[in-house]
Amino acid sequence: MAASALRVKDPRRAGGAAQARLRILLGHLQGPATPAIAASPTLAAVVPSNFHPPKFQYTLDNNVLTLEQRQFYEDNGFLVIKNLVSDEDIQRFRNQFERICRKEVECPGIDIMKDVTIAKSTHSLNENIVTKIQNFQGDEELFRYCTLPQITKYVECFTGPNIMAMHTMLINKPPDSGKMTSRHPMHQDLHYFSFRPPNSIVCAWTAMEHIDRNNGCLVVLPGTHKGTLKPHDYPKWEGGVNKLFHGIQDYDANQPRVHLVMEKGDTVFFHPLLIHGSGSNKTKGFRKAISCHYASSDCFYTDVKGTSQENIEKEVQVLSDRKFEGLKIQLKDIWMIRARLVKGKRINL
Repeated sequence: MAASALRVKDPRRAGGAAQARLRILLGHLQGPATPAIAASPTLAAVVPSNFHPPKFQYTLDNNVLTLEQRQFYEDNGFLVIKNLVSDEDIQRFRNQFERICRKEVECPGIDIMKDVTIAKSTHSLNENIVTKIQNFQGDEELFRYCTLPQITKYVECFTGPNIMAMHTMLINKPPDSGKMTSRHPMHQDLHYFSFRPPNSIVCAWTAMEHIDRNNGCLVVLPGTHKGTLKPHDYPKWEGGVNKLFHGIQDYDANQPRVHLVMEKGDTVFFHPLLIHGSGSNKTKGFRKAISCHYASSDCFYTDVKGTSQENIEKEVQVLSDRKFEGLKIQLKDIWMIRARLVKGKRINL
């Protein structure tokens, strides 16, 4: 500040004490001993005038994801975090899966599935017959996966603090019989969900062993999460298709795709509109993965009647009629029954 910029009273009108204070002040401002102050560059000086901070649509502000990770998910709709789940936890999930297959434990609400090629097999259930268990929210041991802190801290980047577990799976992809039924058609998970908005939903999918193209890794079409929900139906495969394995009918097969080669414990987080699937298992062993679809409890249920999802609702209703003794329920009722709070407060879902 320059001395000439000060507005002070005329010292001739002020008392002696005031004149003394004024002389001291002016001495500080004008004295030769006053060091020069080097100006630091301001934000305006170092940032272009047309700069706009990035606007994120698919991730939330917190200190978990790096800027690079956020931008990758924004652009591609998926993000792989290496070595996220421990070998010890994975072994516990594997052990519980085997106990469920052998019917040593009861798990309320669980769905046990077989590959279409062995669906009518008379062999007793075991880990070589069961190809998937779904909706294990009622099994405390497997539900631990959904609550692992190292998982939920990333989930919160997409859902916020109020987290619901909506859909759970432990996939035991079998060696292919030669009919290619072990593959999963390209699809969007939102096709199965009657809750919105999609940007507040995320899947965590963890490899329980090394997974590559030989044993049927996930394949994703980067950036397709920016599109809309496409119509789904059963693909016209000669060898047969597993129950509820709907696929997109009109996607561009020439779009760039990424095969997610993952090690045991690696976890991929992906958006429910991301187009993805998996190849057949060409090995002689079973390929295991465990997953949970999470949603913010601020999400809301929606009626799918009259939409492209009506076909899946009708199919689920047929299956539910057997389980719920003929009650006519909507798809959203199924999700209300299955939803379980993981963290925070249960609001809408």
